[in-house]
Amino acid sequence: MTARTTRRTTAARSRLAVVGSIAVAGALILTGCGDQTDSNSESSGSKSAAPLADKLPQAIRDKGVIKVGSDIAYAPVEFKDDSGKTVGIDPDLAAAMGKQLGVTFQFENGTFDSLITGLRSKRYDIAMSAMTDTKDRQEGIDSDTGKKVGEGVDFVDYFTAGVSIYTQKGKNTDIKTWSDLCGKKIVVQRGTVSEDLAKAEAKKCSGGKTITIEAFDNDQQAQTRLRAGGAAAGSSDFPVAAYAVKTSGGGNDFQLVGEQVEAAPYGIAVAKTNTQLRDALKAALDAIIENGEYEKIVKKWGVEDGAVKEATVNGGK
Repeated sequence: MTARTTRRTTAARSRLAVVGSIAVAGALILTGCGDQTDSNSESSGSKSAAPLADKLPQAIRDKGVIKVGSDIAYAPVEFKDDSGKTVGIDPDLAAAMGKQLGVTFQFENGTFDSLITGLRSKRYDIAMSAMTDTKDRQEGIDSDTGKKVGEGVDFVDYFTAGVSIYTQKGKNTDIKTWSDLCGKKIVVQRGTVSEDLAKAEAKKCSGGKTITIEAFDNDQQAQTRLRAGGAAAGSSDFPVAAYAVKTSGGGNDFQLVGEQVEAAPYGIAVAKTNTQLRDALKAALDAIIENGEYEKIVKKWGVEDGAVKEATVNGGK
């Protein structure tokens, strides 16, 4: 999901991210476009067995639920399995953290570009959706205009991922880097780092060429467009792109091209006024890193090379 966030686009140099190849446990199959009203909960254990429950704000302890805004169409980070259950890296991590805090993390589906707004309006307590921690998001800055649009959010960083380009298998073999997209169309998810990178690269194109960018509400819609031949390439966060390459059409639809770029942390977004919840989430994440649950989860999804050794607050640049 591409990154999925609005990461800064000023850093143009490529570097390999440390995320490994996706090896998904079980026969999980990508579903269609996520509906925007469904919700799902992950069981998190009993309050009596929760060592960190007293760190939570009393209002959340009383409810026993943390409402999570998430774009649940971004496999393998969060998506629906064949039974309609919300699964993936984020739900698994949230369930493990819930055991520490004595609450259930309830995932509620929404379009990615609306999650911060939902957090601001208190529809959600947190946003957890492969969201890249950036200074712009911390400060409430619109990365396109450079103008302040809100009070910003705090992040509890829990993973690291870069961004990849993928094409239809065996086609557009001349595309190796972002600059190779000049004169071509790319499909992306709206409000993501992939969209930002495409916009930045389009400004560098010469000879009257540009990059045509078609943005969708979710990544699965972008994949459908590319699969049908409606664009030359797509771009997503590496874990998502690699999962699509591995699973779509039995591995026959897409191929990764070039190197990952813009490796950066995924963060759980929390309102700046809710520092107690932020600190409780950090404590819970540190606890599951220490007790080994975190390692089991990232290994289950084949993404252990993107693991962090400790939780960090606002580590994005």
